[in-house]
Amino acid sequence: MTALLRLSSIALLAAASGGVLASTPEAARQAECAVWQRELSFAQSVADHDATAFAEHLHPEAAFGVSQKPTRGREAITREWMPLIEGTALKLSWYPSVVTLGGDGRTAYSSGPALYEDPKTGDTRLGRFGSVWHRSDDGAWHVLFDDGVAPQKADAAAVQRFHDGRKAQCPAA
Repeated sequence: MTALLRLSSIALLAAASGGVLASTPEAARQAECAVWQRELSFAQSVADHDATAFAEHLHPEAAFGVSQKPTRGREAITREWMPLIEGTALKLSWYPSVVTLGGDGRTAYSSGPALYEDPKTGDTRLGRFGSVWHRSDDGAWHVLFDDGVAPQKADAAAVQRFHDGRKAQCPAA
């Protein structure tokens, strides 16, 4: 393959993907940090009891609880999450500890710890979440898939480690 043909092929691939291929380590780092901040914003929407902001983070055809019988679609997921968004059933907090960009530059995976606090009993549990994000044509990142690991009872020291582990800035920034 000639250099000109190789360059043309790369240009065609970039155009076909909307020009968002993570062609450099810097572009990948920036995209991962954008997803990091978006994940924090998603968690903040629940902390703020803001159902509208929560829904804005979801892809219209998102699927949550994908390792079981998933809930599908932005409206259904938001409806199912209302007790969590309102904070009446459980107070849910989470943050990313890992974000990895896919090779297409439009898909990313985030994962991290999740803290479940029962407002009635004060019981706390810790679990983990995993989310797949999709970058839309306008550049916004939306959750496409989400699931988690069942939470386990947590003592005060584990809860403190959870709080201490949260980083407001992307580690790659």
